[in-house]
Amino acid sequence: MTRTSTLDTRPLTERIDRRALREYRRGLPGEIRPPLLAAIWPAVVLAVLPIFFLSAWWLVLEDGSMPDEPLGWSALILLPYLALPVGMLVLLVRTVRRRSGVRQYRLDRFARANGLGYRPIAVPVALPGLIFTMGGTSVARDLVWRDGRSQLSVANLETTIGSGRNRKVHRWGYVALRLPVALPHIVLDAVGNNSLLHPRLPVTFTKDQRLRLEGDFDRHFALYCPRGYETDALYLFTPDIMARFIDTVAELDVEIVDDHLFLYSPKDLSTLDPEVWTWVLSVVDILTERVAQWERWRDRRLEPADAASMAASFPLIRPPRGVARQGRRLSRRTEWWWLIGLALGVYGWYLIITDAVRAITGG
Repeated sequence: MTRTSTLDTRPLTERIDRRALREYRRGLPGEIRPPLLAAIWPAVVLAVLPIFFLSAWWLVLEDGSMPDEPLGWSALILLPYLALPVGMLVLLVRTVRRRSGVRQYRLDRFARANGLGYRPIAVPVALPGLIFTMGGTSVARDLVWRDGRSQLSVANLETTIGSGRNRKVHRWGYVALRLPVALPHIVLDAVGNNSLLHPRLPVTFTKDQRLRLEGDFDRHFALYCPRGYETDALYLFTPDIMARFIDTVAELDVEIVDDHLFLYSPKDLSTLDPEVWTWVLSVVDILTERVAQWERWRDRRLEPADAASMAASFPLIRPPRGVARQGRRLSRRTEWWWLIGLALGVYGWYLIITDAVRAITGG
């Protein structure tokens, strides 16, 4: 197990052996290092377009069809064309940096130095977390993982939903920690990373599943648990654990589902910043120690009737591990605003078509 006290972050910042980097770069997949021509042609287009448009403007000016004094405020129309070379340079620098393989090389060496695995790009495994079940196409970038009893993975998830004008890309940094036992579905929506219009999480939950806790916890998190599992949530989130969550992950959304604990961030968590890695792995160390007591939790709803009567006489008999069906997933809230918008849109088109038919037929 990688402990923060023994964490070696030097590969993230130390001087790079250029020969070793070139050798490593040859093995990178095409998604990370596409062919050079495919990478630079957009920049070439941005370089050619201003030349074409400015040449056209010059011909117009030479032709005399423009006023005698074409400059002044009217010259502002040329600014977008002059901005294209700037965009070309930004795109070219960004492309070269992405193809350099420096980020992947450093993270790979960092992972090896700390007994971890690394993969620059991967299709996410079937994890039960909210951000993994949105649909669309997902890819995990800079995946760092640890096997063993306390399995751990840290990566940056990119999910693309829709296509064309409806295409939307969602990005998260996440930490996935394997728990020793399956637990009820519990979500801690961090208040600090929500916007004024909606929470950061991709789904919302019914308000009757919101559990109010004592102290300052509600100022940092909105806790949701399945109906009927309020007592179980209080057992799991004792005051000392609540204090730990406030101290360590107050800006992250937390989800407990099945035998996994997830931390979600709007920013990358697999990064070249040594301070981020020190913080992430220290959080993992703290949570691993604190949630060890969760291993003792059992769902009494799994007890058959005869076992419950036996447990009354023999208190040492415990129900099996697992979670009853009603506690495995939170109930999601249906967003009605888009249905209302769709209905209004259909009604609007109906009025337009009706008016058009009447105008044509004279009716």
